[in-house]
Amino acid sequence: MKRRPNPILKPTDPITDPKPTQREEENKNKSFFLFSSPKRVLAFCLVFRLANALLVQTYFNPDEHWQSLEVAHRIVFGYGHLTWEWEKGIRSYLHPLIVAALYKILAFFHLDTPWFMMKAPRLLQSIFSSFGDLYLYKLSRLIFNERVAQWALFSQLTNWFMFFCLTRTLSNSLEAVLTIVSLFYWHSFRGSPNKVPLASRKLALAIAALACAVRPTNAIIWLYVGMWDLLETRCRMKLLFCEVLPIGVLVLGITCLLDWWMYGSWIFVPLNFLKFNFLSSGGDYYGTHKWHWYFTQGFPVMIFTFLPFSAVGVYKSKEWKIFGLIAWVLGLYSMLGHKEFRFILPVLPIALMFSGSSLAAIENVYPADSKRKISSNFHMRCPSKLQLAIFFLLVTNLPMALYMSLVHQRGSEDAMNFLAREAVDGKVKRVLFLMPCHATPYYSTLHQNLPMRFLDCSPSDENGILDESDRFMMDPVGFASNMSTNWSLPSHVVLFDSEEKQLKGFLISHSFREIKRFFHAHFKVDRDLQASVVIYAWTGK
Repeated sequence: MKRRPNPILKPTDPITDPKPTQREEENKNKSFFLFSSPKRVLAFCLVFRLANALLVQTYFNPDEHWQSLEVAHRIVFGYGHLTWEWEKGIRSYLHPLIVAALYKILAFFHLDTPWFMMKAPRLLQSIFSSFGDLYLYKLSRLIFNERVAQWALFSQLTNWFMFFCLTRTLSNSLEAVLTIVSLFYWHSFRGSPNKVPLASRKLALAIAALACAVRPTNAIIWLYVGMWDLLETRCRMKLLFCEVLPIGVLVLGITCLLDWWMYGSWIFVPLNFLKFNFLSSGGDYYGTHKWHWYFTQGFPVMIFTFLPFSAVGVYKSKEWKIFGLIAWVLGLYSMLGHKEFRFILPVLPIALMFSGSSLAAIENVYPADSKRKISSNFHMRCPSKLQLAIFFLLVTNLPMALYMSLVHQRGSEDAMNFLAREAVDGKVKRVLFLMPCHATPYYSTLHQNLPMRFLDCSPSDENGILDESDRFMMDPVGFASNMSTNWSLPSHVVLFDSEEKQLKGFLISHSFREIKRFFHAHFKVDRDLQASVVIYAWTGK
């Protein structure tokens, strides 16, 4: 029996829904090849972060070298300096062992040349970072939708601080990646924790425990997430005693075994870390800030011009639980006297996710007047409001990212790279660093077992005792004169130009002459302007 045609519609008339469903919109967005599959998103992020790692050529924080690379170098090659933190047992070997595995591979294939020793660790971290980008995209898609996820990824990749910091070998960078991955698998933010698949939640707990092992302070994040879920779940005892505790104890036990193996005795790192940083305020030795610093300076500088977009995204999305996590972390860290940008790095991607929500809202509120064809199967809307927003974000973040990654404070790394090349040719015999402690990389870059000496700045058990670094900065000439009475004569002396002005006569009188000068910075940070790093060599005359 034939169906009679509808007399109202012609056979050729399209039957359309004036309001396409969210799924149809997402499918249309996915037609662009980059977002057609998570594998393509990961591939793009991997290429981007590899290039990112190669572009980072500046010195940011001593821990990037002294708490990861230097320790790993000592594990694999038998020499490298262990700072006072390792004597007190407040650092876990978990993170350095990852880098040590990389060094072992380089040594096995005889690739431990100056270039590879300098670049390979950051390239390894760039691989981890690309997974962080992917999972931020997936988490944003889970909480919001596909379009927000795309703009969140844009925000993550173009934010100047993420570009500057995420591929560095800081434990905070790995912590940030693990946090995003574990939040995706936990994903109770999207609804009731009772609806989270058991396998997914267990994986999230394992990754979260790993993040806490890398940085014990990551527990601050999971204390917030855990409190919410314990309040909302129906099976609190089951969650706590059948999932959280067994997985946490298992991961903690494995890391304790690793530390026992490396330290040679039983060391409970999380407890030592807690005692030093929270109970005794040991970190205050390296400087303190006002309680509001993270709110008024630290986090605004990190998120930079994405801040207004993230604020609008929070307000319009009404995702107060997720925003509460950011406020919680900033608030608790504000209670500590010693503050650093990198400490709050794990919550920066979450804030950038809200920026993605805001940009997606601009795209929807201001529909395009026309469509510009990008490829044969994709059309991208380019509303003027959105174009202005993108232009504003790019023009403010990209120059900042490139300047901080390529220019600001690069002298420390350039000087050590130069010494590493000279050491290969046998021109370097002994190095003395007359500069604030930990101002350059060390054996992990030089990669030659030569005598080196830097000014110590370990905290003293007695109040009011100045360390070597402080005494030198107060009186460079007097300190150097006293040191020269019983020093082993170095073949090279490395110092900043700010101290060179006072020490030039002393160095010349001891038969040293300048052989290389490297640009370092245009403006001062903590001390007087350190415009360049200067290397003096002993002439033997």
